[in-house]
Amino acid sequence: MPVSAQQIETRLREVLDPVVLAVQDDSHLHAGHAGAREGRHFSVHVVSQRFHGLSRLARHRLVYDALAPLIPQGIHALALRTQAPDET
Repeated sequence: MPVSAQQIETRLREVLDPVVLAVQDDSHLHAGHAGAREGRHFSVHVVSQRFHGLSRLARHRLVYDALAPLIPQGIHALALRTQAPDET
């Protein structure tokens, strides 16, 4: 069974304790694209205190580290928007 937006949301809530979290499955927008066979596409917006003072790259690494167990199960692409609470 492919990874769901709910699984991603659950994992990010456990690891990042977000103030805001929105996960959207965008796979339908990529139908026919070569990567669509390799997994699903998601857009993720996360606002977390854990991002305070971190670069964009460091924030993305935190998200990818949190999702590491799910990536081999069928995540092909993530579009990330990461913010600290004082940046919203």
